[in-house]
Amino acid sequence: MTALTFLSACNLPAASPPAPDLFATLAAATPLTGDSQPFQPTPYPTSLTGEPTGKIAFTCQVFKVTANNQICIINADGTGFRRLTTDNTKQHYYPSVAPDGRSVVYAAFREPNIYEIYEIEIDTGSVKQLTDHLGNVNGPEISPDGSLIAFKLSTPTSNQIWLMNRDGSDQRPIPNAFGWDPTWSPDGQFILFASDIQAGVQLFRIKPDGSELLMVSDLPAIRGRSDWSPDGTFIVTYSGQAWQRDVYIQNADGSNARMLSPTGGNSQGPSISPDGGWVAFTSYFDNYGDDHGCEIYIMRVDGSDVRRITNNDYCDYQPRWGP
Repeated sequence: MTALTFLSACNLPAASPPAPDLFATLAAATPLTGDSQPFQPTPYPTSLTGEPTGKIAFTCQVFKVTANNQICIINADGTGFRRLTTDNTKQHYYPSVAPDGRSVVYAAFREPNIYEIYEIEIDTGSVKQLTDHLGNVNGPEISPDGSLIAFKLSTPTSNQIWLMNRDGSDQRPIPNAFGWDPTWSPDGQFILFASDIQAGVQLFRIKPDGSELLMVSDLPAIRGRSDWSPDGTFIVTYSGQAWQRDVYIQNADGSNARMLSPTGGNSQGPSISPDGGWVAFTSYFDNYGDDHGCEIYIMRVDGSDVRRITNNDYCDYQPRWGP
């Protein structure tokens, strides 16, 4: 995993007002080359014209050091920033907002090669530990019905998607699900994850019982984090070499993949809004090349109306959108 995967950030002071529309700034971005084509919105919903709502949890590198990463949350319109985690001495990362919008699950360092999964209530700050010395775990996400959590367990020889009950009980691996960055389909019937079980890294879907494994992408350099639209019809992910990554959108079966983010920002880690009209992601549009320069941006699902919602001198990354 690259340093960029671990790089992240948050906001200690109140966030500055979001830039209302950075699209003009981004117009000067590097043009597309080769087989890449601008996003064609026809197959995807573009009728949603409302303003963004809900909350976005993300990893915030307040101290500019990976070992002290924190979890932060902000309203989708750029207001209401808060740091959720309070232990300055531990790494926290991979947050995900619960389907009811009342809590966030995340992973945090405990000791070498041991991370634990926690759930924190957004309103009260109450924290519950859900794993205990299972190993190097991360990427937790709660199922749509709130009953299960999917997550990744890493060993020296493999990465595998695991399941556990919401309270942390009945921890078990999903057969055949060797990969990372799990995310649930909106109906809870499938889990999407990244894997290198075939040539290169691609996205796969699988049922929670380990059946019906299917590759659902064909992009040249997928990294990991992806998300499923609320109606289950399309998927967002990111692909590209270091410092040249872009957000892509595709049909849920892997067809019609198109670049969604403007180029030139090293964009990654997308997450779709609960209404399906927006995508949150990390990018360096305003601070390209600066290790501490990544911010959280949002854009409409057709790639228009790009807005920055964080503004810090440290990195904000791994956004996950919730109600």
